[in-house]
Amino acid sequence: MTAIKHALQRDIFTPNDERLLSIVNVCKAGKKKRNCFLCATVTTERPVQVNVVKVKKSDKGDFYKRQTAWALRDLAVVDAKDAVKENPEFDLHFDKVYKWVASSTVEKNTFISCIWKLNQRYLRKKIDFINVSSQLLEELPKVAEESVPSGENQSVAGGDEEAVDEYQELNAREEQDIEIMMEGCEYAISNAEAFAEKLSRELQVLDGANIQSIMASEKQVNILMKLLDEALKEVDQIELKLSSYEEMLQSVKEQMDQISESNHLIHLSNTNNVKLLSEIEFLVNHMDLAKGHIKALQEGDLTSSRGIEACTNAADCLNCILREFDLREQFARRLASHLNSVFVQQFTQTLLQLYNRSYYLSVPGHDQSSTLAQHSVELTLPNHHPFHRDLLRYAKLMEWLKNTDYGKYEGLTKNYMDYLSRLYEREIKDFFEVAKIKMTGTTREGKKFGKLPGGTYLCLYFTGLHGSSGKLTGSTSSLNKLSVQSSGNRRSQSSSLLDMGNMSASDLDVADRTKFDKIFEQVLSELEPLCLAEQDFISKFFKLQQHQSISGTTTNEAEEMDGGTSSRLYSSGVPQTVSSEKDMIRQMMTKIFRCTEPELNNLIALGDKIDSFNSLYMLVKMSHHVWTAQNVDPASFLSTTLGNVLVTVKRNFDKCISNQMKQMDEVKISKKSKVGILPFVAEFEEFAALAESIFKNAERRGDLDKAYIKLIRAVFVSVEKVANESQKTPRDVVMMENFHHIFATLSRLKISCLEAEKKEAKQKYTEHLQSYVIYSLGQPLEKLNHFFEGVEARVAQGIREEEVSYQLAFNKQELRKVIKEYPGKEVKKGLDNLYKKVDKHLCEEENLLQVVWHSMQDEFIRQYKHFEGLIARCYPGSGITMEFTIQDILDYCSSIAQSH
Repeated sequence: MTAIKHALQRDIFTPNDERLLSIVNVCKAGKKKRNCFLCATVTTERPVQVNVVKVKKSDKGDFYKRQTAWALRDLAVVDAKDAVKENPEFDLHFDKVYKWVASSTVEKNTFISCIWKLNQRYLRKKIDFINVSSQLLEELPKVAEESVPSGENQSVAGGDEEAVDEYQELNAREEQDIEIMMEGCEYAISNAEAFAEKLSRELQVLDGANIQSIMASEKQVNILMKLLDEALKEVDQIELKLSSYEEMLQSVKEQMDQISESNHLIHLSNTNNVKLLSEIEFLVNHMDLAKGHIKALQEGDLTSSRGIEACTNAADCLNCILREFDLREQFARRLASHLNSVFVQQFTQTLLQLYNRSYYLSVPGHDQSSTLAQHSVELTLPNHHPFHRDLLRYAKLMEWLKNTDYGKYEGLTKNYMDYLSRLYEREIKDFFEVAKIKMTGTTREGKKFGKLPGGTYLCLYFTGLHGSSGKLTGSTSSLNKLSVQSSGNRRSQSSSLLDMGNMSASDLDVADRTKFDKIFEQVLSELEPLCLAEQDFISKFFKLQQHQSISGTTTNEAEEMDGGTSSRLYSSGVPQTVSSEKDMIRQMMTKIFRCTEPELNNLIALGDKIDSFNSLYMLVKMSHHVWTAQNVDPASFLSTTLGNVLVTVKRNFDKCISNQMKQMDEVKISKKSKVGILPFVAEFEEFAALAESIFKNAERRGDLDKAYIKLIRAVFVSVEKVANESQKTPRDVVMMENFHHIFATLSRLKISCLEAEKKEAKQKYTEHLQSYVIYSLGQPLEKLNHFFEGVEARVAQGIREEEVSYQLAFNKQELRKVIKEYPGKEVKKGLDNLYKKVDKHLCEEENLLQVVWHSMQDEFIRQYKHFEGLIARCYPGSGITMEFTIQDILDYCSSIAQSH
């Protein structure tokens, strides 16, 4: 068995880096006796893999081959069949049950013992061992030691764990020494027993020499032991001295600890004394306020810069005084009253200027139009910078008032918002009225007065249409469509040519639209710096760093200012916390500029009423200003307001597109005149050209692209609808002309999002051109065409082409008779009538007559060539030809085109 084990290790397991630990000779139970070996192996590399391998001896030759291998972790049960009696049978439960019969009970027990040890050493999963007594597993190493040969016992059935430990190979130096020793003995390989005997004798000689050396060195060992004893005595003396020194240092340490604690208490006492002295000095110095500061607080001039600076310094010192509560309250009341008076003075002065101008405009007999025209030379908003500059001198005093008496600070804030909101409301309304005057246009030829909100009068001017500047066109009702109404009825006029009445979009001067664009841009450019300046002033003047909001003002809390009498100050309350300073600033700005958004919406409605195409200008300008405002502060009042107005502008733009699509759907054409280029096709060209000039480099190009897609699809559908309903003009002509116009427009404007529609328009134009040519040309050689249709029918039935001339109905005489009916004069006459018919169908605007005529010429020549080809194939050698040539056709078509 040992020889077999070594052979298996050498031939099978060593090449696979495995080490054989146990082997058992077995055969399958109940079958023909075919012996094989079950081997327990471990890998030499980590992590260690434990396997059970089945090895079979080859039938042809004395060598072994590996047949099956199972991982030990897959082994569930080991069944030894009988725990008391000796039985060579045992079962191993892997994926299925394998039944084995061992050659001897000793081999079986040794193998099961090895499996048990490997399970205990390497596997976390414990294998179930049944019908195997624990005593047998414990006593098995001793039994195996007596019954198994020594070599096998050492490698497989060793009692301790080291028997299955990793194999330790010789290192290079050990291998070199063994090789040298074997080279020195000639019979080291041929006679191993003699070589072992020699080594044994040399080992005995070495052991004897070693013992003699130990005995000879006994005297030196005794001397060394005496030296060690003396050294130990010296160490004991040193330890005694160190102990005495430690006792002395311990008393010194206690004294030093006491000194350190005393020093710490002294330092702490000094620190407390310094702080106490500082507090006492502060109390002594701040019990009273300097007389100069008291005088500044009681009688200081709050109108001059020097007086304001003195009051500011006195107020700062007053905050540090523990007493003088009455003086603090008195100055707070005096400061609030003065600032309130400043608000009132600014408000009344500005309103006085506005009322004087309004009174001047309302004087009987006064030329209001000239005054408004003079006033509207410059569209600007009043500059409040001087007012802000004067008030900013009080910024530090406002901060002191905010920290000292928040109730008075809150009252001033509400009064400021109340006065400024009324002031800005009047200024902004007047500003927008002037903008409306400029938008409607100022001319001397015609004017109509309309009353606007705010008490002033607005002149509406109308220029003549169709290039006439001095003539009013349209009825009174059509003019009323453009009058400015103060009510909410703002019906947006359509820009379609079919439903604009006399005020069609094509008749509006391009200069008027450009003027509207400039006015609208100027309005937004004036509003933006006004709002930003006021917002910056509010942030600096009211010191909003504490993130506190102001409760809404109610009518019961405020009393109006009357002359120089100040309003009742609001009672102080607990301020409500808001998310940030920006929220509070936005609250104040919303109340001060509460009329801005409605006025912008009214201006947008007016622009849309004048010309619905104005929504394109407004969308571009408003989008740009919203984008600019959001880059500065997305949550600011200006950004929010312009964003809301942008929504209105976008709705008007969508409404303009929807109205055009609706009117395309409702279009009606005349039954007595030819159609030509449809009005909404021309209007789409105008819209696209205008939009491309407006939206160049605009931020909201996507909105225009979506509108393009909707409009062009509606145009396509409406063109087909009109073409189907047309009675005077053929359907193909309507489709051909209009799709040619659409294709030309898209090619000229180069609109990237409409590339697919441009290709579709070209395809439809080409298809309907070809269809119209075939339909109009018909069969100019009708009888000849019928003749050759019969010829082609015979050929299709199987008659050879050269045999067709032998058919009675299609012989050469019949062919000559048909050809004689189409001399050159008749052909030219037919083509002349066809030219007149085509000229009657086509419109002059698109200029497609020569294109259509050239296509008809090509189609006629194609038919001619087809007939000549049939004659050549079916009547070869007959010499029959047409009475006119292709050159004659070209001459006929050219002369007809030149004569017309």
